[in-house]
Amino acid sequence: MSSMIKLGIVGYGNLGKGAIEAIKQTPDMELVAIFTRRDPKDLNIDEPNVKTVNIAKANDYKNEIDVMLLCGGSATDLPEQTPYFASMFNTVDSFDTHAKIPEFYQSVNKAATKNNTTAIISVGWDPGLFSINRVMADAILPNGENYTFWGKGLSQGHSDAVRRVNGVKNGVQYTIPAEEAIEKVRSGSNPELTTAEKHARVCYIVAEEGADKAAIEYEIKTMPNYFADYDTEVNFIAEEELKRDHSKAPHGGFVIRGGNTGAGNKQIYEFSLKLESNPEFTASVLVAYARAAYRLNNEKQFGAKTVYDVAPGYISPRSSEELRRDYL
Repeated sequence: MSSMIKLGIVGYGNLGKGAIEAIKQTPDMELVAIFTRRDPKDLNIDEPNVKTVNIAKANDYKNEIDVMLLCGGSATDLPEQTPYFASMFNTVDSFDTHAKIPEFYQSVNKAATKNNTTAIISVGWDPGLFSINRVMADAILPNGENYTFWGKGLSQGHSDAVRRVNGVKNGVQYTIPAEEAIEKVRSGSNPELTTAEKHARVCYIVAEEGADKAAIEYEIKTMPNYFADYDTEVNFIAEEELKRDHSKAPHGGFVIRGGNTGAGNKQIYEFSLKLESNPEFTASVLVAYARAAYRLNNEKQFGAKTVYDVAPGYISPRSSEELRRDYL
């Protein structure tokens, strides 16, 4: 690229911290500022050329930032923040509440189209890379079934959701795939599996002093779009145990499609990820798609976009000539 793409980050949680590290590995990008609802002085960021700014002053940076990475949670942050920031900046977010993506898209598309910005929504690995592979597998093997398995791993979105439950001081959630179900799918038998048969969800919760633990457990287990359809286990532990045993964020999963071609030949399409750090990998995907948001906006392709609207060449730092020569 002829010039550096200037980025901003909204939110300084695990995803925001991962984005800082990802930007350091991309020579065509530079981080301008981190925006926070907290007092900027409290962030203690060891990045001398990066400003820390209160989120209320983001409008002052419209001419300094090409793409804003939105690193908040899907439960409450992104539904408000993405349309708001898309009215001022090109944006990339990781909204991952699958059932609400259609209405989220409409809200963001309205703001971005009106203001000539480009907003790529629901970027990451699921939704994101897994989404692409579900569509690819379905198109290639029309006579078949798609299956998605997550984990074993710590879910950022679901952990954010449990932490927002009244009475929860801190907490994490692990998604556990059923090995028996995975092997059935890999056999090519295309079994009918319920949501509960494919995964279990295990939560480790630090409750606030005096909190009603029974009420916390009930609210978690009945939470729509997150836990209501799953076998969910809620464990209450001390904060020291949470820090000691649950501070890392591994994750991963599989997209598998079993299908038949020709004279009934069984074909298995499988895409998998094994991640030592879910937030760092997700942040790396966000940063790559920031490149796409910048390029699409320069082409005047305004409005909300998903990974289905972005050709792979848009996210690569390499030229079209390099891609054809080295990767095709």
